[in-house]
Amino acid sequence: MTDQRWFHRRGTLAQGGWQSVVDASTPGWAHTGIRVAELGEGGVPSLDLAETGIERIVVPLAGSFTVTYSENGMDEVVELAGRPTVFDGPTDVLYLSAAATATIWGTGRVAVATSPTTELHPTRHIPASDTPVELRGAAASSRQVHNFGTPAALDAARLIVCEVITPAENWSSYPPHKHDEHVPGHESRLEEIYYFESAPARNGNAAPTPEASFGMFSTYSSPAGAIEIDARVQTGDIALVPYGYHGPAVAAPGYDLYYLNVMAGPDAERIWLISDDPAHAWVRTTWEGQAVDARLPYTNQKDQTS
Repeated sequence: MTDQRWFHRRGTLAQGGWQSVVDASTPGWAHTGIRVAELGEGGVPSLDLAETGIERIVVPLAGSFTVTYSENGMDEVVELAGRPTVFDGPTDVLYLSAAATATIWGTGRVAVATSPTTELHPTRHIPASDTPVELRGAAASSRQVHNFGTPAALDAARLIVCEVITPAENWSSYPPHKHDEHVPGHESRLEEIYYFESAPARNGNAAPTPEASFGMFSTYSSPAGAIEIDARVQTGDIALVPYGYHGPAVAAPGYDLYYLNVMAGPDAERIWLISDDPAHAWVRTTWEGQAVDARLPYTNQKDQTS
């Protein structure tokens, strides 16, 4: 059975105008956080990020936003162009220093990835055009990764953030892997958050009930701790992975799957190093000689037709 400490349905973590909040007050959680909200029509008009000592990345999921922030006595305004949906390619994002406070305005759905830190790194607006797009895996294990918040792309203290698009019928977060031990050069300790969205397949037939879109997600125990998640995931659901093997994340036939990953941990080095489950690591060798799914990459459909 799914451990309810680590898997949360949309809205069950609602707090102060936010649809979901994970932070250091969440039982068993210390290094990462996420906030998700609907702003504008059908949602609240604006939301504040009032604390310092937290580095953040503001990620438009659907829609456009204005972020006004204050840092070192200066007020600044950043316009985030955003995107129609998470399945329309990369978005521009805003990294906020741990010295900054901010207010978010706009219309649509927005996520804020967080990690507590006293280490200061410069606030930075990252355009969508500067986001490294990686096509990972092959064949039915193909997926698209937007690496806007990884160490190679962003100067940050602790946060490692990326987003993954898995086309219908494909598998991602596979082979199952873990990052819950400090093994220099091989594995790093990182908490991980999965925030999910699902929608009718971009290149498929129109679904009669789009809100029924779903995927599947699994975790299981490692020597670091006992955990079990075997869940049907839909838009707004959140899985927390404090330890253990995680994967696969599977897009059901007819439905594409998206997830935003937020990672940080106690190790001194900000690095993502994983260990595959030895029982399944061999699967990587089957990708050799196979092409990436021809449906990828997903980009803005308006750009493709203009």
